[in-house]
Amino acid sequence: MVILSLRHIRKAFGLNEVLVDIDLTLLEGQRMGLVGVNGCGKTTLMRIIADEDKPDGGEISFLRGLKTGYLSQQAQVQDGNTIFEELKTVFEPLLKLEEKIRDTEKLISEKHDDENEFEALSEQYARLTEEYEKREGYSWQSRLFGVLTGLGFSREDADKKVDVLSGGERTRLCLAKLLLQKPDLLLLDEPTNHLDLQATAWLEGFISSYPGTVLIISHDRYFMDKACSDMSEMLFGKIEQYKGNYTRYLAQREERFEARRKAYDMQRKEIARQEAIIARFKQFNREKSLKRARSREKQLAHIEILEKPEEEGKIGFSFHAKRRTGEDVLTVRGLEKGFDSRTLFSGLDLDLKAGDRLAIIGPNGVGKSTLLKCLVGEERPEKGSFRFGANADIGYYDQHQRGLKNDKTILDEVWDDFPKLEPYEVRGALGLFLFSGDDVMEKIGTLSGGEKGRVALTKLMLRQDNILLLDEPTNHLDMDSREVLEQALDDFSGTIIAVSHDRYFINRFADKILDMEKDGAKLYEGNYDDYTAQIQRLQKPSESAPQISKTALDKEKKRSREEREELKRKQAAVKDAESAIAKIEEEIALTEAALANPELYKDAQKSAELARQYQSLKERQQRAYELWEEAESELNG
Repeated sequence: MVILSLRHIRKAFGLNEVLVDIDLTLLEGQRMGLVGVNGCGKTTLMRIIADEDKPDGGEISFLRGLKTGYLSQQAQVQDGNTIFEELKTVFEPLLKLEEKIRDTEKLISEKHDDENEFEALSEQYARLTEEYEKREGYSWQSRLFGVLTGLGFSREDADKKVDVLSGGERTRLCLAKLLLQKPDLLLLDEPTNHLDLQATAWLEGFISSYPGTVLIISHDRYFMDKACSDMSEMLFGKIEQYKGNYTRYLAQREERFEARRKAYDMQRKEIARQEAIIARFKQFNREKSLKRARSREKQLAHIEILEKPEEEGKIGFSFHAKRRTGEDVLTVRGLEKGFDSRTLFSGLDLDLKAGDRLAIIGPNGVGKSTLLKCLVGEERPEKGSFRFGANADIGYYDQHQRGLKNDKTILDEVWDDFPKLEPYEVRGALGLFLFSGDDVMEKIGTLSGGEKGRVALTKLMLRQDNILLLDEPTNHLDMDSREVLEQALDDFSGTIIAVSHDRYFINRFADKILDMEKDGAKLYEGNYDDYTAQIQRLQKPSESAPQISKTALDKEKKRSREEREELKRKQAAVKDAESAIAKIEEEIALTEAALANPELYKDAQKSAELARQYQSLKERQQRAYELWEEAESELNG
């Protein structure tokens, strides 16, 4: 059932036309992710759906009686309330019903001598309690505390005044209120902002089992993979919809773009061929040839010209190391660091070899970024030691870009660090990060967080270091830029140490995870999925289970690798099947176009052969879909 339909929605701010021609359909029960480059209008569209902004044109249709809930990036709560009181406001209708039940109970006890009134009150009481039970009245407090703790608050926090909460805590409180309201359509704009990994994982599970419909804007691709059943992409002011989660969307988008590019190229070639034939006919300058030329010109005039497929600008770069390190890259022993008598971490040991890729995770405040600053010399540890191995060239990416000078132009910021480069070489490097023409003369101080990040990445690329220390490198980057960064790190031959909350990014690059907690740090082998699997196994130990031997541990690691390889094989089978379907459907479309040409049927043999080819393609299409269903079943089974 369609619960929301948008048709030809337009919105402009001054001369900047953000939404050009938006069509979007949401079905009951869909969990739709909405993606697009920064500034493309995602939040504007969500505000229009939430009736907090008005479109300049187009139509919006909601299912009658639809209840909508919107979480914006700006949190609003009532000062003076405690957290519990703020959340309790969600249940005011239920509490009024509860009060009505208590009043009815009192009246029943008072009117027990009046049989008629007693019977009427008893019927009313039965109706009220049935309604109360239907609305889950007996469990409202457990639901309240379930959502509260799921989003990272403790039971003790319930008595905190809203006034003392940070901006991030207020956003989490607003999200808790919204989830407790259970609207038919849940609109979430960056819901994982200000959530730690545990709270984000809880929210993924909540949304995955949510009975209503959800529309989500998020840069958290791992969250999109887990929570979304469908995806939509905003591109050049329009929307395209896709079936499946974020990973499936990426594959389908690539296939659609490639199919459009091929169709566009083939049409351009065919038009050029027809125009050449028309020109030859006209050169003959005979009545018959001129008539045929006019006929072909009429046919060309009725062709629907395909638009050249375009994509938003993407950065494109790679990291290269100018020399190799020794085998032992980093040794850390007993490292300790704190501020103002508060210890962030202590007793930290770590050994990294050449080519290792370490992700550092953990809650805020445990010293992840501080650890990187100690390793690059910006901070001094109180205790312990660390040593980099031979030939270590260290490149550092600071998430806050403190090393950039606000009064410099982009060009000078890079060129001053690499004065031996020619101007065209500096401009070429900046061009890889989408800074072209007069863009390079912009002052650093006027740039957005994402633009500053791209300047810092330009400098990091030019350094050609063999050890990269990255502090939240995907912050402020749009999704396409994150994909390119991950590909660049895939091809990097050196060692990587990265602090990150981006689980999709961690899954792509890491082969080790250092989990820093308040009570210490622990090293895990594998990427983020491997880490969560190990955590889940550790959380369910058998009381009588014997200690795991080294042999058994080696077997477990081998089995884990085999499971990952099997998953990759299944994912590849699904992708191959989808590619085969796309290729066959492209051939079918071309064959259908040929069969629709009346000229074909002047040659009976040729038309019959093409019809047989068409039938064969349809049979291949059916078999391809069957193979795709088998691969999907094996992957999800």
